[in-house]
Amino acid sequence: MLKIHQNQKSVGLAASLLSLVLIIALLYTLQSVLVPLMFSILLAISLFPIARFIEKYKFNRVTASLLAVLIAIILIGGLVWFIVHQVLIIGANGDDMQVRFVHILDTIRHWITIRFGVEEGQITKQITTFTNRVVSNAGAIVGAAFGSVGSILAGVVIVPLFTFFLLYYRDFFREFFFHAFISTPKELVSQVLDKIYYVVQSYLVGLVTVMGIVAILNTVGLLVLGIPYAWFFGILASLLMLLPYIGIAIGSVLPALFALATKDSAWYAVGVIAWFQVVQFLEGNFLTPNIVGGKVSINPLMALVGLLLGGMLFGLAGLILAIPMTAVLKVVFDAIPSMTAFGFLIGEPEQYHLKKFSGKILMKRWKINNVPASNDA
Repeated sequence: MLKIHQNQKSVGLAASLLSLVLIIALLYTLQSVLVPLMFSILLAISLFPIARFIEKYKFNRVTASLLAVLIAIILIGGLVWFIVHQVLIIGANGDDMQVRFVHILDTIRHWITIRFGVEEGQITKQITTFTNRVVSNAGAIVGAAFGSVGSILAGVVIVPLFTFFLLYYRDFFREFFFHAFISTPKELVSQVLDKIYYVVQSYLVGLVTVMGIVAILNTVGLLVLGIPYAWFFGILASLLMLLPYIGIAIGSVLPALFALATKDSAWYAVGVIAWFQVVQFLEGNFLTPNIVGGKVSINPLMALVGLLLGGMLFGLAGLILAIPMTAVLKVVFDAIPSMTAFGFLIGEPEQYHLKKFSGKILMKRWKINNVPASNDA
């Protein structure tokens, strides 16, 4: 009997792993539909308070949903126009910066020759080889990062349409979940849906708030250093916060290079990178914990795993969607008795997990008497 029970557990585990593999394969296959749909869901959750506010003034749901989507299009379109306009202005002065960069490269090459005794011809050859390799792969790199022009244009059209219908049919979709989980108490289904909305809404509002504060801090630092186009670089770096943990660091590279091209001293570039690191420290240790806080309780390790998995599945879009989708998974796992352990694993540790004698505390909580000696340290 024991052997049969063990075989049944093995078969169940194998079935679960196979189901997980099939789900991941399905997600990867359907990413052209799922990615815009997930972005639309996030946008619809963000716009729901606006649509509900408009409906209070006797507008019907169609009009309110359409106005909410139009407001989002205007705001996002204005932000895109600002970035493109600034890029065109900077590009108009590209000749002077090109001369400056050539001078910087010559200086670096001369320093390497003196410091390491490498012939300039060898350096030039290596740079040429590297440049040719980058240029030859440029199409593949750009295509992988941003997708084809057709898919981008399709997303520009499809995402607003999806968002409109998600707002307009929101109660219809809510009832769908009551039908889908017919054997589950309707109060529990409603509570889970409300919890998902609250977690995602809190994350999005908190993220936008933190991005606004970071944009101001970035810009102030660049203005103090006298870097041209400070607002552009400050806002661009804050937008890169959509890539958690690495966004601000990436955003510091462009203004640092620009400082090298426009200033007489390399210390300006060092100052830019140093200031952006200070801002990243403030964001990670004070701004995000206090503004977003425990509303999205995901521990950093699982957040990084989610980022890696999201990037593998959906590329750049997966990096942006990883954190909110992981937060939704935690809410769902917490509501399913057989999956609560995984919800616990995704969540943040309690204070007692981080104390010096956490091993003893853990054993006492679970009423285990044989405490290993290694846990006493």
